[in-house]
Amino acid sequence: MKNDLVDTFWLMVFPLTLGSGKRLFEDGTIPAAFKVTESIVAPNGVAIMNYERAGDVKMGEVEADDNV
Repeated sequence: MKNDLVDTFWLMVFPLTLGSGKRLFEDGTIPAAFKVTESIVAPNGVAIMNYERAGDVKMGEVEADDNV
């Protein structure tokens, strides 16, 4: 991310909290917009999402998708 070399992320989000830990994005990360292109929720509640680059960062309000 720091050198703008990432086009796609596969993130797995586990439904638990453990306290402190490592940051996903460190200082110096270049701002980049991403969009969800695929998502799955496993029976144990783990959310698996594919994010791909979506151009420049656009500032503004967050809107919910009516299809959710």
